[in-house]
Amino acid sequence: MEFNYKIILASNSPRRKELLSGLDLDYDIVVLPDIDESYPQDINKEEVALYIAKKKANAYKSLLTENTLVITADTVVVLEEKVFGKPINESEAKDMLRQLSGKTHQVITGACLTTHDKQKTFSVISDVRFSNLENSEIEYYVSKYKPLDKAGAYGIQEWIGYVGVEYIGGSYFNVMGLPIQRLYQELKKF
Repeated sequence: MEFNYKIILASNSPRRKELLSGLDLDYDIVVLPDIDESYPQDINKEEVALYIAKKKANAYKSLLTENTLVITADTVVVLEEKVFGKPINESEAKDMLRQLSGKTHQVITGACLTTHDKQKTFSVISDVRFSNLENSEIEYYVSKYKPLDKAGAYGIQEWIGYVGVEYIGGSYFNVMGLPIQRLYQELKKF
């Protein structure tokens, strides 16, 4: 499918790259260093990912030409009003997984499509339920897979997803980090 824009994916995530490549689009990856991913603590938990995705998009504004479109995204895990981003170390990763064990949480990805003069934003929410994870399973997963680059300290496409995910309501690809079907629909309308 052809689009009227030169597309830039603003992400180092191998999962986002894999998913966007699945659309058979030509795109480049451009990643700016040190974009602030903080957010106000009083913001609605469902809006955190979109807030950060917009922040990322604004950092790219000065680089955009008339025919360039940048895709930015951010994914968070929300459990009982608590937002889980990427863990800072293995101990925090294990703690996150212990909290998610046996419960249903939401995975929320906020995305922005931004050009020189236009911006479209959207969020996608998926529900994920983990079975009761044994401590040995959490220890194994974190030590072997090092999920420090993943919101909620897990990748659904990895071992922990195979053995621990009982239910997904919504987009599987959203849980991976990019709601690719919705992104495709939004690109077609842009």
